[in-house]
Amino acid sequence: MSGVFGAIVARDLHLAARRRVDSLLPIAFFVVAVSLFPLGVGPEPQTLREIAPGEVWVCALLAAMLSLTQLYGGDFADGSLEQMLLSGEPGYSIAAAKALSHWIVTGVPLVIAAPLFGLLFDLSGAALATLAFSLLLGTPILSLLGGLGAALTLGLRSGGVLLILLILPLCIPALIFGTGAVAAVESGLSARAHYSLLGALLIATGLLAPLATAAALRIAVE
Repeated sequence: MSGVFGAIVARDLHLAARRRVDSLLPIAFFVVAVSLFPLGVGPEPQTLREIAPGEVWVCALLAAMLSLTQLYGGDFADGSLEQMLLSGEPGYSIAAAKALSHWIVTGVPLVIAAPLFGLLFDLSGAALATLAFSLLLGTPILSLLGGLGAALTLGLRSGGVLLILLILPLCIPALIFGTGAVAAVESGLSARAHYSLLGALLIATGLLAPLATAAALRIAVE
């Protein structure tokens, strides 16, 4: 880990610790959204088990989107982003560091909280473990793609709405494979195929998204 990469991650984590309300907003949204579904669809265990994977994944996706508008917004406004790009550090390394810090602040709590709320839907132990592992593979994809969307909409009016319209379609494969893994385990099947697809998607996103994000950031700064 280079000095600049580590400094960016440490700086973002420090800022998140100072802005606890903003950092906790995605988690609070996730908790409220997941908790409301059993009240809306009824207490039938079979129904809850059927909707649980998709419902938890959709709530996690929307929660991750909440904090993306500020991923580069604050740095762009105060000139920090321009200084990062002029530091000599490759742009893709800066984009990867920002995505990593976003995932640590937002994605990791979602991975930890999801199995706990999976109990509300009467999921089995194996399904809960599968849900957590699928989110562990899938939430970095959301952060990487979200960083790309944040860079593309940087400085634009109504950028938050445009960001959601750009990124949500790209996140659909992760949503499908993540929910499919849990559904397969609940049906008594193996989830290895879904894990493999999620892993391949994570590798492809990890290689390509930072490069595209770096190009978008340079265009926004220039």
